[in-house]
Amino acid sequence: MHDLITIGRCGVDVYPLQTGVGLADVETFGKFLGGSPTNVAVAAARHGLRPAVITAVGADPFGDFVRRAIRGFGVDDAYVSTIEGPPTPVTFCEIFPPDHFPIYFYRGEHPPDLRITPDLLDLDAIAATSLFWFSLTGLSKEPSAAAHAAALSARTAGWTVFDLDYRPSLWESREAAHKAASRALPHANVAVGNLDEVETAVGVRDPEAAAQALLDAGVEVAIVKMGPEGVFARTAEESALVEPVEVKVVNGIGAGDAFGGGVCLGLLRGWPLERTIRFANAAGAFVAARLACADAMPATADVEDLLNGTENGDRS
Repeated sequence: MHDLITIGRCGVDVYPLQTGVGLADVETFGKFLGGSPTNVAVAAARHGLRPAVITAVGADPFGDFVRRAIRGFGVDDAYVSTIEGPPTPVTFCEIFPPDHFPIYFYRGEHPPDLRITPDLLDLDAIAATSLFWFSLTGLSKEPSAAAHAAALSARTAGWTVFDLDYRPSLWESREAAHKAASRALPHANVAVGNLDEVETAVGVRDPEAAAQALLDAGVEVAIVKMGPEGVFARTAEESALVEPVEVKVVNGIGAGDAFGGGVCLGLLRGWPLERTIRFANAAGAFVAARLACADAMPATADVEDLLNGTENGDRS
């Protein structure tokens, strides 16, 4: 049994080891596990949860690396398929702290993780898991969209979390992404996104109005990440506003995935809304102060230390 199952992107993140310079001038790089839903599973594992990820890699050395890394982080790779033909995606970024981190996706026209078909799914496991996490990107192309629809149809209990993860370069248009989000929202009971993402999903950018629009679309918990303004969350009964945790930002790209892992922990532990988003927010800040994504995910004690003002480095 898994505490949670995520589905979607995976790949290799190639990050420059020099900051403040463009890729044309970078001389050395580090190689890391990447892909938002995969990183969320890693973040959950660091909190002692039992995650699995549904994704696919190419039949190439980078695919071997991704599988090995997933297992090494304590995530079950039983649902990671290998697909002949397309290569395992690679993603580059540039690092200009504190808030400029351009991303360059080398995913090709139809990467392995968007070739997941419904017949590759263990629908019994998806139905049984306490939390199922999916992202908007997985709805951008067939047969992945059909696989997501089959998975969501199997969910009748537990938490189903919709990460509104909108990547413009992976969609033909913002309107197409909006339509896909609108179809999926009634199948989720939690939605998480930043201001751009919630605007794509529900057409509203104001945090409180966007959160209400997400509730009106069918979710029970709406979480809106506001960057330097913190996080706003709302249910039908309560709302919470959490201010950001101040850190020296090194690379902000993995912060959202660490945030996701914190949300999973709070939901599965039955924490109050404010405690959940406060913890998730601190988890994101912890990773933003480090270079890598998956490799930098904090343990629960690391986040608590940061919240208590006693953090003195990664425990891992």
